[in-house]
Amino acid sequence: MSSINTISADQLARLIGTPKSPVVVDVRPDRDFAADPRLLPGSIRRPHADVRLWSQELRERTVVVICERGDRLSHGVAAWLRHEGISADSLEGGFESWKRADLPLVPEAKLPKRDEGGRTVWVTRERPKIDRIACPWLIRRFVDPSAAFLFVKPSEVLPIAEAFQATAFDIEGVYWSHRDGSCTFDLMIEEFCLASKPLLRLATIVRAADTARLDLAPEAPGLLAASLGLSRMYDDDLAQLEAGMGLYDAFYRWSRDATSETHNWPTNKPRGSK
Repeated sequence: MSSINTISADQLARLIGTPKSPVVVDVRPDRDFAADPRLLPGSIRRPHADVRLWSQELRERTVVVICERGDRLSHGVAAWLRHEGISADSLEGGFESWKRADLPLVPEAKLPKRDEGGRTVWVTRERPKIDRIACPWLIRRFVDPSAAFLFVKPSEVLPIAEAFQATAFDIEGVYWSHRDGSCTFDLMIEEFCLASKPLLRLATIVRAADTARLDLAPEAPGLLAASLGLSRMYDDDLAQLEAGMGLYDAFYRWSRDATSETHNWPTNKPRGSK
């Protein structure tokens, strides 16, 4: 059981990937990080000694601080953040406890180069439907919450990627794209080491809806219909993405927590009634 101002690995794992996820700040010193250069999903690295400087960017956010073993380094940073009026806990047992629990860890080497604001920047074709909404959802929920996405004409994806040092995705001829019948969403789950039963179940639905193989998952027609509906509702691709975040949040929570639940009507039929 977690003590005051701490959170367990299991508790944090339930929050990561949801809209209520805290900001996870990794303050491991460079030597510890070099020994295992992987990150908790969606976490950011910050130097503990500079907490007075970067704490301002976390105003009005809930924060979980992690160090190697969950000792004085993370406790000290969390205490300073609380002094600044920021809700902050430290991860019990630190990075080592998360690793012992065999929870997902994202290899830093797989992350694209960040811009001067610390964000990964991605570019793809305009007028997204399925994969080009699913991938940004995955990135923002599990890889980089501050990621920026540019939607442009297909002919402009590669030139803009070069001009703005952005990472192109879901277009032919680039690394982050479809392969052998799988979607870009599948590839990102694999490459970012995020494979879990809920995300793999969701990946099957995305693949089925995105590649016209609706027989792969009974939920795929629903995702296809909702995705096409959103594309008709929004002329602004970024507004559509924001709406799509809620859609994928719902599919993820169903995939994680509600696959065995059914629904019928009436739900409270009195006993003995016909």
